[in-house]
Amino acid sequence: MPYHKRELAGSKHTQGEQVSTQDDKGLHIAVDIGGTFTDGIATLADTGKIWIGKTLTTPDDPGEAVSTVIRDILARVRRDGADVHLVEVVHGTTLVTNTLIERKGASTALITTRGMRDSLDIGREWRYDLYDLDLAIPAPLVPPELRMEVDERLNAAGRVVRPLTEQEMARVAEWVRGTGVQSVAISLLHAYINGEHERRLGLYLAGALPGVAVSLSSELAAEIKEFERTSSVVANAYVKPIVEKYLRELHLRLADIQRGVPLRIMVSSGGFSSADAAAHAPIFLLESGPAAGVLSALNTAAEQGIGQVLAFDMGGTTAKACVIAHGEAPIAFSFECARVHRFKRGSGLPILIPSIDLIEIGAGGGSIATVNRLGLLNVGPESAGSVPGPASYGLGGEQPTVTDADLVLGYLNPGNFLGGEMALSREKALQAMATVADQIDLSSTEVAWGIHDMVNENMASAARIHIAEKGHDPRDFTVVATGGAGPVHVVEVARKLRIGRVLASVAAGAGSCLGMLAAPARSDRAWSQPALLELVEWDDVRQRFADLRGDIEAELREAGADLADIRWIVGAEMRYYGQGDNVSVQMPYDELGQSAPEAFRQHFEAAYQRLYGHLVPGARPQILTWRLTGLGEQQTHRFSMPIRPTGQVPAGRREIYLPISKRFEPVDVYQRYDLLPGTRLEGPLVLEERESTLVVPVKADVDVLPDFSVSIQLKEFE
Repeated sequence: MPYHKRELAGSKHTQGEQVSTQDDKGLHIAVDIGGTFTDGIATLADTGKIWIGKTLTTPDDPGEAVSTVIRDILARVRRDGADVHLVEVVHGTTLVTNTLIERKGASTALITTRGMRDSLDIGREWRYDLYDLDLAIPAPLVPPELRMEVDERLNAAGRVVRPLTEQEMARVAEWVRGTGVQSVAISLLHAYINGEHERRLGLYLAGALPGVAVSLSSELAAEIKEFERTSSVVANAYVKPIVEKYLRELHLRLADIQRGVPLRIMVSSGGFSSADAAAHAPIFLLESGPAAGVLSALNTAAEQGIGQVLAFDMGGTTAKACVIAHGEAPIAFSFECARVHRFKRGSGLPILIPSIDLIEIGAGGGSIATVNRLGLLNVGPESAGSVPGPASYGLGGEQPTVTDADLVLGYLNPGNFLGGEMALSREKALQAMATVADQIDLSSTEVAWGIHDMVNENMASAARIHIAEKGHDPRDFTVVATGGAGPVHVVEVARKLRIGRVLASVAAGAGSCLGMLAAPARSDRAWSQPALLELVEWDDVRQRFADLRGDIEAELREAGADLADIRWIVGAEMRYYGQGDNVSVQMPYDELGQSAPEAFRQHFEAAYQRLYGHLVPGARPQILTWRLTGLGEQQTHRFSMPIRPTGQVPAGRREIYLPISKRFEPVDVYQRYDLLPGTRLEGPLVLEERESTLVVPVKADVDVLPDFSVSIQLKEFE
């Protein structure tokens, strides 16, 4: 265990208290904190039966909503007569993302090599918008006065040019003590290839400054690219004390519910890790919720034998999409967060972490509609969140949101929101619409449709570009909707993309939780050591991989994974010598034998040919960064609701706004889980459930599948 990886109080279990996550008779619970709601799902692994909980997020104390949802779910399970014990809790959270966006992290200092103090300000010297004269660059998380240069130096090969002395480390510790910061980020020049100086300095500071969190770039992002590596470790240090405190308190809350329950944490790459590992490196949680939504969509599509999937996840704050071309979610190894301009690449803080390759494509249900300075309707990026929430919640919100627009259009049932536990006010929604309608001389209904249609068009446009950039045709895909607002908007988004088929998974409104329950264990490591392929020291590389494999095995064992099921993947970032862009390659660990040089060459050339259509004669392949992934077995899970379907009789009729006729017309409204598998209906119609509403405002064949997911085939594309 690294010197600064402190165990969370309550995270270890005494003999007799440890609960095995392999217990198929026990209850597994997943909880996801969103911007508006906190969702939870429990499942019995042997039957796939699920129970769902949902409550408003408590932003001042996120753990309160988590424990509320867990207690609520356990009460539902017991009301259904199930007498089971809780085996594990898998958790995803927006805490890291929100902390970075809102700039509410811990006071943090940066220690770097002499001469590198301003690297956070210099960045890449790249303008993300050439023609914006008022270009805004995200301010570094650490101001200049909290950065200190240490007198040490490594060269590009990792050899010591100027040693790090005891006197220098003592000077650094004294300076840090004087600043009173809660956390320290250490990013020394060329530490990606030799982290010895960082480890020595980190060990010294941990001993001299108890209570101060320490983060090392060589442990978090041992990759070439000085600015990105430094930005990553600073972001980790900035959120680390907050996440440690949150997870510590969450452990205590879980102990009040049931002692000895393991807490697993969802990570951005689509796997889960232990709470201790998450507290040590919280930056890996950055996209945990959206990543889980992708896994949920993938699981639903796999049940139907579908490999070409557009995962569409729309919650209370944002909407995100992921293109899945061959039945496996793509992984990116760099990410941007806290963008100044939400949809402009380069306007955020770069983070070097493995993450499911998602794109933020639009607003969420709580996104606020305003009139811009040109007198035009605008939606987002500001969100009403859970406090005060949309105007229709009646909790003090007065500005119109996407949820208010959906209610005005008849898509939501004001008396059946959250199964009737939370009433919505159509009157307050209309009043909110009027505040915008008066400014642009439109009716409240026209404003509501404008908000709804604008959000759908923005999402479709972003998704269309995202799919094209991946080299695909949208018409070849099936859209799978998750999130509380996803099923409300998915059919219109699919129409704009000319995608003919839509799937809505069971419990789609809490889909991220289903993804967490289906997530495999996963851990990733990387290090940069640029070398021409022909000059690689393969014995050193194999030893480095073996060491990292042992490190990953220890982490996965701590997370409760069965090491016999782990699949090992070796990867590399490669290019032709002299080029600027890299090509990612990967292969099984077994190919690291004597034929490794030729294996890497063949994989690189195949990937390069696929991307660019040709090879470069006479060019020499170069490896920049090596990667190792330990991945648990990915299995398809079939989930079922504890329900007794009664048939296909509509629960009633309601007028909704139809996009083709541009007027309100009555349509049948069904309770989704009253419908038997095999039921076929015809749109337009509405399917209601406690956590979400599926709106089909056009002609379509609507089929309830054996796993209770719903398939919509749009007739206009037949």
